[in-house]
Amino acid sequence: MTYANMADRNAIEAESAWDARDLPKTTFELLSRTADAHGPRKALSFQLQSGPTDPCETLTWNELRDQATQAANMFRKLGVGENDVVAYMLPNANEAVLTYLGGQIAGIVNPINPLLEPEQIGAILRETNAKVLVTLRAFPKTDLAQKAAEAVKLAPNVTTILEVDLHRYLTGIKKLIVPLIRPKNPVTHSAQVLNFRAEMEKQPKSLAFDDSGMDRVAAYFHTGGTTGMPKVAQHRYSGIVYNAWLGARLLFTEEDVQICPLPMFHVFAAIVSLGASLGSGAQIVFPTPQGYRGDGVFDNFWKLIERHRVTFMITVPTAMSALMQRPVNADISSLKLAFCGSAPLPLELYRRFEEAAGVNICEGYGLTEATCLVSINPPDGEKKVGSIGIPFPYTDVRIVDVATQTDSAANDIGEICVSSPGVYDGKTYTEAAKNKDLFYPGEDSPLNANRQYLRTGDLGRIDEDGYLWITGRAKDLIIRGGHNIDPAEIEEALAGHPAVAFAGAIGQPDMHAGEIPCAFVELVDGATVTEAELMDYAKEHIHERAAHPKHLEIMDELPKTAVGKVFKPDLRKSAITRIFNEALDKAGVAAQVQSVSEDKKRGLVAHIAGEASEADVGKVLSKFANAWDMAA
Repeated sequence: MTYANMADRNAIEAESAWDARDLPKTTFELLSRTADAHGPRKALSFQLQSGPTDPCETLTWNELRDQATQAANMFRKLGVGENDVVAYMLPNANEAVLTYLGGQIAGIVNPINPLLEPEQIGAILRETNAKVLVTLRAFPKTDLAQKAAEAVKLAPNVTTILEVDLHRYLTGIKKLIVPLIRPKNPVTHSAQVLNFRAEMEKQPKSLAFDDSGMDRVAAYFHTGGTTGMPKVAQHRYSGIVYNAWLGARLLFTEEDVQICPLPMFHVFAAIVSLGASLGSGAQIVFPTPQGYRGDGVFDNFWKLIERHRVTFMITVPTAMSALMQRPVNADISSLKLAFCGSAPLPLELYRRFEEAAGVNICEGYGLTEATCLVSINPPDGEKKVGSIGIPFPYTDVRIVDVATQTDSAANDIGEICVSSPGVYDGKTYTEAAKNKDLFYPGEDSPLNANRQYLRTGDLGRIDEDGYLWITGRAKDLIIRGGHNIDPAEIEEALAGHPAVAFAGAIGQPDMHAGEIPCAFVELVDGATVTEAELMDYAKEHIHERAAHPKHLEIMDELPKTAVGKVFKPDLRKSAITRIFNEALDKAGVAAQVQSVSEDKKRGLVAHIAGEASEADVGKVLSKFANAWDMAA
């Protein structure tokens, strides 16, 4: 069956109830079914360097099952039971995939963003009560091993560190040089340190314990940016299998090859991309430890497509923009589809990419809290550019008016709320308090009367054809004197300027209105435009006068998350610093913002330092709604 419209979606649902489908119950069963069906075919490929002829290690499905089983046996030998946690903080490599699979076969796997600071990493390790941490052995040009050591000092629950040594992927002179220049990593914690490969290879290739065959929590994914304490979402086998089934049913066969240059600590790479391969038997290629951020990946990307005969690419808008600044210099005739997610795709970039690469783009939508996938522009049907498509089979989406908590009419904007096999009703986060007010009751669900609807925090609408459109974030609303302004209106207008690659709009502090619109932009490489010209353009193209930005700043690069979303907390910090400093300077108060940090209860807090007294600072800053204190 093709997947072209809501009728196709409804026909798939009509085949049987979700719970009646003959599907794997666990990750081990999912992997085993695929290995039994496609054992000698290529499953997983990783190359340390980005060149089209650089060495590449490939595992077949049989080999992937064998090694994932060995990893699971290793974790069990280290004391990891079904309710115990294996955390990993790794760049992309075959070992990251083996840890992800083996960790959830043995217990609960917890991927951690290596870009976080040791304090945040330590807080996640404590929150999940991890027993084992898998990370890098000290290696040139990365401080990951040092970060891990600092984090484990803060998390005494971690009893074992397993080190992955990238040295084994090296060849030639680099293989000889790295041992001579490898940085030292003094052990300052009490955990035992073991070699991942050496310990794994001691284990049998058949499971040394019984796979329960029961649904349970199998993964913890933290969600949030690079500041503050991230929340930890719980993922069950059933949600992981659901995402894998979607990839196999709607997108891939064993003949496909997908390239995924996104990080394996994020659901887009692990749950969606790798999951789709686990469900279908399609080969998955990971280029370089840092994916799109790796040396030479953008320059060699089209040649990597040609090398691996890639049919399907996983991408984000920031990567597409970078690729459009390079020629298509290889045979990419194998490429059929690009799946883009993580952030809205500007219309002009969509058109330029389709024209240059000759490939269809499907925009999709998902979130960590729902075990990811929610909707997609149908691969075989109408793609409404700017929308995020139609909900996947067995996913029910409501648009809820936040004020009345009733369903919105077609095309009316409300909060996007989701019920699906990936939603863990009432238990999304590990911290019970964070699940409060996270759900709407689901008595009217056409899928299951007992389901609850996860509140995504995204604002959106559903049009008359059933397509879902995101219009902004509920928490991103700019509230100007009680008037709600959707930042997406500002961002979309600025993104229409030919010199603008990306735009981010926030509310900056204002002593009269509470906050007023402020915009930051990143330009296309080589573009020249002034901030004044962009302000004029914004006023011309933003129809709501209250939404006209009062400040616009061109940045060399907007701060972004690892998957390419504009990271607005950093923009808010910048705005708070600028506005507070201007106010203090204008009042002649000898003090300045030293830093801005995130507090769980108070939000972003400005820390003020200087010769002025707290009383004098208070006379100025108390006029703003934003929190502040005097730096110690």
